[in-house]
Amino acid sequence: MKPQPPVALVTGSTSGIGAAIARRLSMEGFLIVLHSRNSADAGHALARELGSAAYVQANLADDADRVRLIRESIAVWGQLDILINNAGISRVIPHNDLTAATSDIWQELHEVNVVAPFRLVAEAESELRNAAGRGRPGCVVNISSHAGVRPKGASIPYAATKAALNHVTRLLALSLAPDIRVNAIAPGLVDTPLTSSWTQAQQLWKERAPMRRAASPEDIAQAVSMLVASDFMTGEILLLDGGLNLT
Repeated sequence: MKPQPPVALVTGSTSGIGAAIARRLSMEGFLIVLHSRNSADAGHALARELGSAAYVQANLADDADRVRLIRESIAVWGQLDILINNAGISRVIPHNDLTAATSDIWQELHEVNVVAPFRLVAEAESELRNAAGRGRPGCVVNISSHAGVRPKGASIPYAATKAALNHVTRLLALSLAPDIRVNAIAPGLVDTPLTSSWTQAQQLWKERAPMRRAASPEDIAQAVSMLVASDFMTGEILLLDGGLNLT
């Protein structure tokens, strides 16, 4: 009997980077679980487009929903081999406007950008370990940001949550090896509808980045595919900014 293809859950996958990741992994033969907080119609439409895909709606700010997301994702095909923590939120606040970065904003961003990815890994741990018994380690890829590596970003709270996610990535890689690999990708500017009006950032990447452009969602998806394909790499934060960090 032919073994079932591996199953990948991609959070925040009804548009932008997450949708590109889901499409890439689906094209490579993975079974996909799509997720979003609100856009259920888009999720079901993408699931139909991909074919071997299902959609689960969940609010990652709510711990009961995190638990349900993992349980329902495993129930779809009876296994979970790959977890892509792509979902995240941001707030645009000038770094010198300290009073605008309220306690509520800090807590909101931390809960979704740091606690949620950790809790999803924790809930999926036993099933991801089972993947190793099927021949390959389980795999987690966290989508971080160059703002977690350099003192940049939409706001200080946002940048701090991504720096925390990078360190959580390393800590989990150490704790879960060799059965589960954990890596992160830290993109710079990515061309999406959200960033189309960020004219200053767009100009910066065109003028200063060695690659002379921002990333496309497909660029990020390609890097995710590379990390999923490697059975040896773990604990790495892949800075994907077209070389801007070199300047």
